[in-house]
Order: sequence, then structure tokens, then C-alpha cells
Amino acid sequence: MRGLKKRRRVQIILVAFVALAVSTGLIGYAMRDGINFFRSPSQIVEAPPAPTEVFRIGGLVEAGSLQRGQGETIRFNVTDGGATVPVTYTGVLPDLFSENQGMIGTGMLIEGTFVATEILAKHDESYMPREVVDALKEQGVYRHAEDEPPGGS
Repeated sequence: MRGLKKRRRVQIILVAFVALAVSTGLIGYAMRDGINFFRSPSQIVEAPPAPTEVFRIGGLVEAGSLQRGQGETIRFNVTDGGATVPVTYTGVLPDLFSENQGMIGTGMLIEGTFVATEILAKHDESYMPREVVDALKEQGVYRHAEDEPPGGS
């Protein structure tokens, strides 16, 4: 009787371990498309990602690069001060999207152009996504809004 209880306990532990391993694997498989890595334009130029990889790009919208085409397709360049990546986006841009402002886009790099499926822009005068601030600080071009002289730059 005692051996039967011990064997049953071992079986339950093994079944629980297998169930935990299978559920962990399924969760990882389900989340593989939901994880998007952030890259700055400099990182993209140095080591371009695979054409099928979905990732996020962030930086400043380069002044003078915003071009509105026919329909809803918009072209612009994103820069971090060290490199520039051309971006195309089809859709309606956020109201606060403009040149010389921070942005983050989600999409893929196809033939050297980032094709965005989503564009996020700053939401107030001093906000910039943390990843963009970090990338701009690495390039030495980030200036905090408090550091700017009165009247803007």
C-alpha cells in the first residue's frame, strides 16, 4: 500500500512537470510574433535585420523629409544623428506627428526602406519615448527640453 502511494505521487509530479513544460512552450510559441525589438537608425544601418523580422524603429523625423504622396502613403526619414533610415507608411499619421519630433514605428525593413504598419508620435511637448532618448544620447545629439534656450531651438 505504501509503495502504491509513493508511485502515484511520483506519477503526479511527472505529469505536472510535463504539463508545465508543454504550457511554457505553447506560451513562448504564441508570443513570438508579439515581441518587437527596438532599434535605432544607426543599429539598422550597421546590422540590417532580416526582411521578415518585425521590429520597432525610433528617432527624430528628419527636417524636410516629410513627403505626402498620392493616397495615404507618406514617406519620411528617421534619424538619430548618426544614421538615417527612409520610412514609408500607409495610413493616417497621429495628429502630433511632425518634423524634428520623436517617433516610434513598428514594421519591417524591405530593400533598405522601413515599411511601417504603425506610427506613434510624442503626446506632449516634452515627451519622447525612452528608447529614442537612449539612442539619441548614445549619438550625443539629445538635448533635454530644459536645456534649450527660451523660445525653442
